[in-house]
Amino acid sequence: MSTTSALSASSTGTRRVVIAVFPGVDLLDVTGPAEVFALANRETAGTAGYAVQLAGGAPGAVTTSAGIRLLTDLAFDAVDGVLDTLLVPGAVDLTAQGPVALVDPDVVAWVERVAPLARRVASVCVGAHVLAAAGLLDGRTATTHWSTAAQLAAEHPNITVDPDPIFVRSGNVWTGAGISACMDLALALVTEDLGEEVALAVARQLVIYLKRQGGQSQFSVPLSAPPATRRDIDELRMYIADHLDADLSAAALAARMCLSERHFARIFRRETGTTPAAYVEAARVEAARRLLESTDQPLEQVAVGSGLGSVETLHRALRKQIGTTPAAYRRRFRVHA
Repeated sequence: MSTTSALSASSTGTRRVVIAVFPGVDLLDVTGPAEVFALANRETAGTAGYAVQLAGGAPGAVTTSAGIRLLTDLAFDAVDGVLDTLLVPGAVDLTAQGPVALVDPDVVAWVERVAPLARRVASVCVGAHVLAAAGLLDGRTATTHWSTAAQLAAEHPNITVDPDPIFVRSGNVWTGAGISACMDLALALVTEDLGEEVALAVARQLVIYLKRQGGQSQFSVPLSAPPATRRDIDELRMYIADHLDADLSAAALAARMCLSERHFARIFRRETGTTPAAYVEAARVEAARRLLESTDQPLEQVAVGSGLGSVETLHRALRKQIGTTPAAYRRRFRVHA
C-alpha cells in the first residue's frame, strides 16, 4: 500500500498500522503482529482493511536482533496523516546482569510526535520502555517482558508496572508482555476491531492452541522464581507441581526434606522469595485456572483436581490470588474446541 493511499485511511475505511523498526529490534515483535493483521484481512476477504507499514529512521534495510533484515516502507519523518494503530516493539542489550531494555532517543522523539495522530498506541515486549520515555504511560498501569519489569519500575516510578499479565489496556494505550505475547496482543486488537469470531478464526489459522487473554500470567508458578541455589529445593518445587493433591503442608514438606519445620521454612523463603504455604497455594490456583480454561468439569472436580480440596477453598484462593471467582474466570478464559 502506498503512503498516499494510507493517508486517505479515514475516508476508505482502511486501518493504517505503523510499526516502528530500528537496529536490534526483536524480529517477532514486528512480524508477529503483522501476520495477525494480514490473516485478519484474509479471513474477512479484505474487508478488515489493515494496511501495515514499517517506519524507520531512514528508508532501507534495518537489521533485527535475529540478524534478519527488514525493509522499511517510509522514514520516521515521513509519517503523518491519520493512523489507526501505532505499534512500538523493543530491543534489549544482553549484559552480564541480564537483559536491559534499550531506548533510542530518536525513536522516543518520533513516538512523542506521532502518538497524537493515532487512535491507539501499543507496545510489544520491552517497547513499553519507549512509551514510558515518551510520557505515554504516566499514571497508567503497564506491563512488559518480565525480565525488564524491574528496570521499567525503577526508571519510571509514576507508572504502575505489573509484570504478570500477557497484556494490559489503559484507555487507548496497550502494553504487551514478552516475545510470543505479541500475538496475543495483536489478536486482542483484532477482537476490539472486528469481534471475537474473526480473532478466533485468525488464531486457528496460526495454530495457536490457546488464545490467551490479558489477565493470564506470563509464566507458570515453577518459572516465577529463578532456579534455587540448592538442588533439593528445585526438586521439591517439581515434586509440589506433580503432587498437588498430596499433603503439602509445611510440616509434610519439611519432613520430606529431613529438616525441622522452622529451618525448612527459612531455607524455602530464602530460595524462592515466598513461604511454603503461599507457594503451594499459588501452584494449586494455577492448576485450577488451567482446568477452568480447558475443561467443563464441575467446580467440585476442579477443586479436587487442583489440590484445593473444596469449592469453598477454590473460591477463596482465586479471590485472593487473582481477584475473581471460578465462574467468572471460566466465562472469560474458557477455550472451546
